[in-house]
Amino acid sequence: MCSADLSKKPRCSSPGTASLLDVARQSIEWGLRTGQPLAVDPDAYPPEYGKLRATFVTLRRDGELRGCVGGLEASRPLVADVAQSAFKAAFRDTRFPPLEAGELDQIEIHISILSPLERVSAADEKALLDAIRPGIDGLVVRDGARQGTFLPAVWESLPEPAEFWRELKRKAGLPLDAWSNRWEIFRYTVESLP
Repeated sequence: MCSADLSKKPRCSSPGTASLLDVARQSIEWGLRTGQPLAVDPDAYPPEYGKLRATFVTLRRDGELRGCVGGLEASRPLVADVAQSAFKAAFRDTRFPPLEAGELDQIEIHISILSPLERVSAADEKALLDAIRPGIDGLVVRDGARQGTFLPAVWESLPEPAEFWRELKRKAGLPLDAWSNRWEIFRYTVESLP
């Protein structure tokens, strides 16, 4: 059982038994108290939590998006990445005001653990649309400093590949009616919790 007392550092009875969802919630609790993400020691957790992995943490309140932040490429141990992503989703997603203590009990936390990025080679838009797997692939498009990604969960609201691709271009600030061989396109899958 993890403490939810905001007057002290949140802890589970044993870090080895803490789930990644526990770690995400603890990091948000700690952020409410201190303004900082929870610092975790990967060696105190199961070995798989110490592997370098990229994550996104999505927060929902009453079924509505309340924050979603993460990274595309692995740069820290899984458990540390979850703690960082959860903190940033709660307090640094610029689309939303920072989470307040009164919201904590209403927040649902979802964690997406990303596979390594896989480059998608496509000669044109039709080849790209034929290559991506609806409901399975997350997609990244890059053009210099411009970049956008959609997690596989976005297929739930954008189930048609052409619409998914069009909205991803919009998110990245790319022209909606164009194709460029300069664009770098990658796909990835996720392991979702819960």
